Amino acid sequence: MKILAFSDIHGGTGVVEKVLRQEPAVDLAILAGDLTTNGSASDAEQALRRLLVIGPPLVAVAGNMDPRPVEEVMRRAGVSIDARGVMFGDVGIFGVSAAPISPLRTPNEIEETEILRRAEAGWNDLAAARWKVFVPHAPPKATRLDRIFTGQHVGSTAVRSFIEERQPDVVVCGHIHEARGMDRLGKSVLVNCGPAGKGYYVSLVIDRGITVENRSI
Repeated sequence: MKILAFSDIHGGTGVVEKVLRQEPAVDLAILAGDLTTNGSASDAEQALRRLLVIGPPLVAVAGNMDPRPVEEVMRRAGVSIDARGVMFGDVGIFGVSAAPISPLRTPNEIEETEILRRAEAGWNDLAAARWKVFVPHAPPKATRLDRIFTGQHVGSTAVRSFIEERQPDVVVCGHIHEARGMDRLGKSVLVNCGPAGKGYYVSLVIDRGITVENRSI
């Protein structure tokens, strides 16, 4: 199974469209949050419509810059994996929208306890999955994936504690644009997609094992 993952699109849907048209044999696309920048429901509907026309199948979480109406659009379109697990063959994918409460007070921030609740809800849907892919918008705290330009770690403590306990096979996140890259917690491979608007994305191939790669156009 070949999956392409994108995060922090911020309205730059054209870049995602270009990648999806260029990459061969893609089975699934993941949007790991920030489809818009404080966008409207109409903005989200148009973006999802453009991506769904191209194919492949799509799953998504909302980011901290996606207001609640954007999350509702994702649910109505049947692509949301916020607090929900979905099976694709023997691969289970689940996620958590939003980001932890911050001094910036962006449009979609939630308490760490709610992040953990949503993660557990999605995990519980996937008992039959051989492989589990966790898609929180926010990266786990104190990793290579949550360090801002000042050097401070600003990720989610709940995401980190969930990963340490449950050990999903792969964690796909975004949110911190400058922290694109990979890390590991236990057996879990972690990847921050980087901002899709700059041409960054992730290739994830699951067969007898898992191959994860940061890519760009």
